[in-house]
Amino acid sequence: MNEDQRKQQLNESPSYNHDKKDTPQKDYSAYFDFSSASIEEKEGRQYMKIGGRSIQINEQPDFKKGKKRGKEEVEVQYGFNVPEEMRQMGRGKKYLIRTYGCQMNVHDTENMSGILEEMGFTETSETTEADVIFLNTCAIRENAENKVFGELGHLKPLKLEKPELIIGVCGCMSQEETVVNRILQKHNHVDLIFGTHNIHRVPELLQDAILGKEMVVEVWSKEGDVVENMPRKRAGKTQAWVNIMYGCDKFCTYCIVPYTRGKERSRMPEDIIHEVRDLARQGYKEITLLGQNVNAYGKDLEGNYRLGHLMDDLHKIDIPRIRFTTSHPRDFDDHLIEVLAKGGNLVEHIHLPVQSGSSEVLKLMARKYTREQYVELAGKIKAAIPHASFTTDIIVGFPNETDAQFEETMSLVEEMDYDIAYTYIYSPRDNTPAAKMEDNVPMEVKKERLARLNKLVNDISARRNAELEGKVVEVLIEGVSKKNENVLSGRTRTNKMVNVAAPASCIGQVIYTRITEAKTWSLNGELVEMAEV
Repeated sequence: MNEDQRKQQLNESPSYNHDKKDTPQKDYSAYFDFSSASIEEKEGRQYMKIGGRSIQINEQPDFKKGKKRGKEEVEVQYGFNVPEEMRQMGRGKKYLIRTYGCQMNVHDTENMSGILEEMGFTETSETTEADVIFLNTCAIRENAENKVFGELGHLKPLKLEKPELIIGVCGCMSQEETVVNRILQKHNHVDLIFGTHNIHRVPELLQDAILGKEMVVEVWSKEGDVVENMPRKRAGKTQAWVNIMYGCDKFCTYCIVPYTRGKERSRMPEDIIHEVRDLARQGYKEITLLGQNVNAYGKDLEGNYRLGHLMDDLHKIDIPRIRFTTSHPRDFDDHLIEVLAKGGNLVEHIHLPVQSGSSEVLKLMARKYTREQYVELAGKIKAAIPHASFTTDIIVGFPNETDAQFEETMSLVEEMDYDIAYTYIYSPRDNTPAAKMEDNVPMEVKKERLARLNKLVNDISARRNAELEGKVVEVLIEGVSKKNENVLSGRTRTNKMVNVAAPASCIGQVIYTRITEAKTWSLNGELVEMAEV
């Protein structure tokens, strides 16, 4: 499954201040190579003057600083509040947030939406109606960045027509020095840039942008604390995202995430359990636990409480389905497998990114496991959970990947018999170790390999789906099908998409469905009965 196919299938409080005492100040004219820029101090703040515009610099993105992994203790902050004087700032105004990238970005958008609504803003889906537009960005691949810069270009005429409009860029791209550089050089109609570690600072940053009439840049390269109790506007009433940890310490050579999301920081178990219980009381039917490396959960906490222990505790909560994403094979331990095998509300779907079927390429990627170790782990999971569906991520065309090494990936896909594989052409990310390697696999070779891989993945997926024809499966109905308003769509416990003709009253409910037709990426079915959950 390529990226387009995947998109089709997936439909600070005043008491919390970031300490800047030890933050070295940079000469921004040199940093961004702006020969005409000047730096000045005013009322304790630093401003860059360029092209007739004043830019308020609270803190800059710094790749080297972000790369350092210090032993500073991360604190859990429970005192978040939108300051009283900011609670009516958005009265009569509307906001729009465009979200790019992974489920973590969706979760961040829910937090920002909650904060903005506590400030008095209301949501709109119409660009021309918005008074505040945030682009919540993804940095995982070049194509994702290009889409954001394209959108910034499209917003420029609207900003000229409506000068009071606030345009903000946030998310993972904001953590990259080169991105901030490009925005300051090419997109001076942007009003606000902030990163992934200071979302709780939105009220203060937005106030500075609105009242100061200057571009505001505040991107923390060192990780922030774990901030609890932020308001959240969830996207639906059936499924909910629950973040259990932040960041990643794996430093795979191709990946920008450890630099944009920081080191691993786990939420306290009691805070997660309280949130899931509250969601159960509200009637949510499915919870997805989120983390860049979700099964590393608890490694930074005192004691020996890990993801398996958390899943075991959540297993006791009266909610129909609990799943998690995304895993790293190195952290998938035997205890977690033992707990998942209990079933119940712990669904039998395992997303286990492999990235390559070649041990040599995996070593270049710094994945820290071999093909054989991956297959051994998968075998353990399959033995404990025989009916589990397996999905994965695969990169083709990594630097130095030979034809023979690509064939090893093809053979691994056949051996694993994945239900779905999300496939990508290697895209170098600035400042990652792999970006320093020679990108020596020609693009035409990358495309040919991707096409071959996708055909194999499609064939396997179609066969795996065909095995379900005539069988009755449990489906959580999520809503109306995007292709047919008379059909509802939902997912099985194994995360397969099912379209079924059923009354609208089934939305948000778990039903039993007999599969009547299998397609490559979805299933058609008929309603059998409502499920007792």
